[in-house]
Amino acid sequence: MGFAAAALLSFCFPDFIVFRFTQATVWSIALLGLVILCGISGQFSFAQAALYGMGGYTTALLAAHTILPLYTALGLAPLMGFAVGYGLGRVTGAHSLWTQALIGYALTIAFPQLLRWRVIERWTGGVQGLSLDSLSSPIAALSNDRWLFLLTLGLLAAATWISANIIAGRTGRALLAARDHDLSAAAQGIDVLHVRAMASGIAGTFFGMAGCLSAFQFGFVGPTTYGITLSIQMLFGAVIGGLYSPAGAILGGVLLEFLPGLVSSWGMGLSALLYAGLMVAAIVAMPTGIAGTVALGLGARHRSLAARRRHQIA
Repeated sequence: MGFAAAALLSFCFPDFIVFRFTQATVWSIALLGLVILCGISGQFSFAQAALYGMGGYTTALLAAHTILPLYTALGLAPLMGFAVGYGLGRVTGAHSLWTQALIGYALTIAFPQLLRWRVIERWTGGVQGLSLDSLSSPIAALSNDRWLFLLTLGLLAAATWISANIIAGRTGRALLAARDHDLSAAAQGIDVLHVRAMASGIAGTFFGMAGCLSAFQFGFVGPTTYGITLSIQMLFGAVIGGLYSPAGAILGGVLLEFLPGLVSSWGMGLSALLYAGLMVAAIVAMPTGIAGTVALGLGARHRSLAARRRHQIA
């Protein structure tokens, strides 16, 4: 219902506002990957910017060098993300969080440099990057920006449903067991390395999809877009929104898109410092994120009401 309401509400705003809604939705899809990877499976990564970039470059390369329809990228980019994410998970899943962070950091640092490599710059565009056309709306009454928002919102709804089912299902229970006590999980017959690699692959799927949609939205990909700053930005959004539920990813995506602009109107020249201070304060005050804090508050209220009813009955 919430996604349907968002789709209807978008018709009340001009295209430039809808453009920002689209970016918030893209952020949310990417942050769903961090919910699965970091929140549920308990791993750590700086590689999300590289996987996001791979989704973007898969889209741009398909548009620039093939005759395939642009919509094909909506399938190829997530597949690329899953393949690389799963492979990365096989490498890092058996190691400590520090090692996982360092390997992810190395990949994110290396990816933009690879794009500038002379051997392949004729395909990647080198330092200049690649341009591509935006998706054309199949409905004459919808602008391209509005169509892309509705498409992105539909994909976010699907990704949220998939994430919620993974978390609530057998895979989610295996991931939680591997996160909380890997030795006990292995003793119960869980292949810890495999489930961690699968979590990394699923996260890579979401990163790849988000990168693809971002490439369609901005019509450009370049090596400077996908640096370590992007990885840190995503981590902040996921932690503040809430790392343990899809709702946290959606809240984090909205905050990443709209909070910097809001803070800049208050900052009086210190907007970056104020933004950083607010983020740190939010993390300290709400360790489980906004979504987790709200859920805990509602749970406490429900228990209090239940206890009051029992007391009245007694």
